[in-house]
Amino acid sequence: MGVLDTGILFVYLALLVGLGIYANRRQQGIEDYFVAGRRRGPATIACLWVAAWIGGASVVGTSARVYEFGVTGVWYILAIAIGCLLFGLSMARRVKQLGDRHQHLTYPDFIEQHYDNRTRVVATITTVLAYTAYTAGQFAAAAAILQVLLGWDYGTSLLLSGAVVILYTAIGGYLAVTYTDWVQVALVLLGIVAIGVPVAISQAGGWTEMQTALPASFYDFGAQGWGRIAALVVSLVLSFFVAMDSFSRSFAARDAAAARNGALLAVLVILPIALAVAWLGLASAVLYPNQAVSAGILTTFVLKAFPVGLKGLMVIGILSAVMSVASICVLTASANYARDIHQRYIQPGISHTTMLRLGTLAALGAGGLAMLMAWKMHDIIDILQLGFTINSAALFLPTIAAIYWDRVPAGAAFWSSSTSLATVIGWRIAADAGMGGLFTIDPLWPGLLVSATLLLVLTVARSRRVAKVAA
Repeated sequence: MGVLDTGILFVYLALLVGLGIYANRRQQGIEDYFVAGRRRGPATIACLWVAAWIGGASVVGTSARVYEFGVTGVWYILAIAIGCLLFGLSMARRVKQLGDRHQHLTYPDFIEQHYDNRTRVVATITTVLAYTAYTAGQFAAAAAILQVLLGWDYGTSLLLSGAVVILYTAIGGYLAVTYTDWVQVALVLLGIVAIGVPVAISQAGGWTEMQTALPASFYDFGAQGWGRIAALVVSLVLSFFVAMDSFSRSFAARDAAAARNGALLAVLVILPIALAVAWLGLASAVLYPNQAVSAGILTTFVLKAFPVGLKGLMVIGILSAVMSVASICVLTASANYARDIHQRYIQPGISHTTMLRLGTLAALGAGGLAMLMAWKMHDIIDILQLGFTINSAALFLPTIAAIYWDRVPAGAAFWSSSTSLATVIGWRIAADAGMGGLFTIDPLWPGLLVSATLLLVLTVARSRRVAKVAA
């Protein structure tokens, strides 16, 4: 990139750090740090939803999949829209009401309120594993972008992108995430939708021209295999119902209506982004066929096709999508340690001031672990799908039961979630070791089966024991 576009990039990175410092000066306690003071309106909640889910996999990963396979690659973002819609319609209001009633700050707070301490431990472990993977996926995406743009090696690019996100998140907490997400969502819409699509049309032609230039398989929504699509969509949609940031976002709303309407409003923002990313992927396939590495195709397109100035705006639009997700993931992992481990089990009487310092240190530690994982694993969507599978298989059914059915005993929830978690991890290890047969099945399905079976069997057994004693 030229001097102007590089300057735009570094001004953007400096702005994020500056917003983190500003948020740090405005926060007044742990509720500001972890749930933005519980007073955000629907527009801000919508920004938080979009910024938390439209990230590296959505923009960089999806454009790469579309470049390789065609429109079937857009299923990742479509699943996000479906998950956000369903959570908004069925869960957001209830989660907000329960969060305010019991002063929950985290998802494990909610789980312990409905079950017991053992189940909280499983929820905490599962959330830590999942959010480390989520953060690593975003760091890997940001590093891939900077690697192409600046000509740096992957490690240096990873260090820069990770350091900026960790710094402003650790300093400013959820308030910093709120402020930066407004900026980042606006930049995503500006760069990818308002600038990206018109430039793509001018370079690669309209829909008719692209249909003529690319094989018919590029317009088959099931081209990557319906089994693979189903596993991706189900694991991602279910993750909305057990993702800690879904709960913290609802807790951050000013009331139940804002929690619900914010989620629904986010869907209206996500859909045009899905269309724009798919369009950019198809345009890249027309303009730059047979690229050896598809992961950086969007960045290659920007560098070659965009004029000076617009190139810089497009780049920060892409980076905004990546870094906004990374920031909420870092904060979530921080809250997991500070609230769900340290305050709950190590130092229950910790002061608010010490808790804030601990949250900052935990954010630094969580970000460092995620950077290490991103160093080892470069496939963005593979990293993220592992996190979604761990989270959704272990916790989805106990969470739904906690909201809508109060007859599930704590023991059933514990054994359902813990055994499912062990199943998913063991299944993935076996599959990675090359053990064929059943282990070619995505671990989501055996994880959900184990969870459902134990939850049902142990709940029925408990009901029969109670009935026998009563008789």
